[in-house]
Amino acid sequence: MSTLVIVESPTKAKTIRNYLPKGYRVEASMGHIRDLPKSAKEIPAKVKKEKWAQIGVNTEADFEPLYIIPTDKKKVVKTLKDALKDADELVLATDEDREGESISWHLLEVLKPKVPTKRMVFHEITQEAIQAALANCRTIDDKLVHAQETRRILDRLVGYTVSPLLWKKIAFGLSAGRVQSVSVRLLVERERARRAFRRGAYWDLKAALIKTSERAKSPFDAKLVSVGGIRVANGSDFDEATGQVKAGRNVLLLNEQESRALQTRLEASPWTVASLEERPNIRKPAPPFTTSTLQQEANRKLGLSARDTMRTAQGLYEKGFITYMRTDSTNLSKQAIAAARSCVEQKYGKDYLSPKPRQFSTKAKAHRKPTKLFAHQERCFVPLKIPP
Repeated sequence: MSTLVIVESPTKAKTIRNYLPKGYRVEASMGHIRDLPKSAKEIPAKVKKEKWAQIGVNTEADFEPLYIIPTDKKKVVKTLKDALKDADELVLATDEDREGESISWHLLEVLKPKVPTKRMVFHEITQEAIQAALANCRTIDDKLVHAQETRRILDRLVGYTVSPLLWKKIAFGLSAGRVQSVSVRLLVERERARRAFRRGAYWDLKAALIKTSERAKSPFDAKLVSVGGIRVANGSDFDEATGQVKAGRNVLLLNEQESRALQTRLEASPWTVASLEERPNIRKPAPPFTTSTLQQEANRKLGLSARDTMRTAQGLYEKGFITYMRTDSTNLSKQAIAAARSCVEQKYGKDYLSPKPRQFSTKAKAHRKPTKLFAHQERCFVPLKIPP
């Protein structure tokens, strides 16, 4: 009976061969015999036109990795397949870590042995350790294999796509490949938060009412706020992490049965407006744009990129419609403020003019460029009050 033992390196193979009984053949896999494609020429022709082919991970099919046998490993694979033909048993003796477990799994996937297979692990290369490991073989640990696969896929998805950015921004040839630990940590924390969450449910009531009079019918909504002096719970009363009502909140948590019972009682009761409250609403103007806030608002409201925003602003500046926009200061010239206040007073009257000019604070220590003024009578600030 002959047994084929596969280790990772030729040095280990040479040493271990001396500690095994007669009939054992030891070969080296030279590390991984399969991996994700490292260049475009290694990508199989059948998937070369796919969008995900360059990364080597099928993001459209549950992130399935695309494994290939590199050119420099084809000779090794042939040697191992030829050795396996004469073997009655296969022993995978790669290192006992994620990479080693993954190498053994790839060997099984590629060699497809038809003979009994064992997984042999050892932590020192001595005759006693090798013989003890041979007597206590196990099967491949799928959890270790999946851990290595996950880290390798994350490496490709994140590091492979970030590296070109480093080449442009910092220096060519830099690699952002070692991102697996950070990415896995983020995933683990997110998964723990997901498992800790408990769904919370609450019910409330909302009535669609019509105010009837001799002249008009004005519909309006009424929302249930409290029952028996206790405020009814709403979404803001729940803890996002646990799905339960936050500690210290004295609220009434209604369930479906209680809500429907309240609905039945209220539908049979007369509705009256007990009181009306008027609250003043004051709107303050936003600070003048800086370069940063201009770009943010243009992107949020118009979907413009920073480059398009600055190109448009440059055109407005050249035509005299705005002041210089490349600044991080919100200060306005006294002349511009005076012209704007004069415009408001002339168009709307003193009742719609603030008693004194507004001064906006800024974090900028100094102006990068002086503010220039282009006053236009028809362009002024929106009044704070709207006339009837």
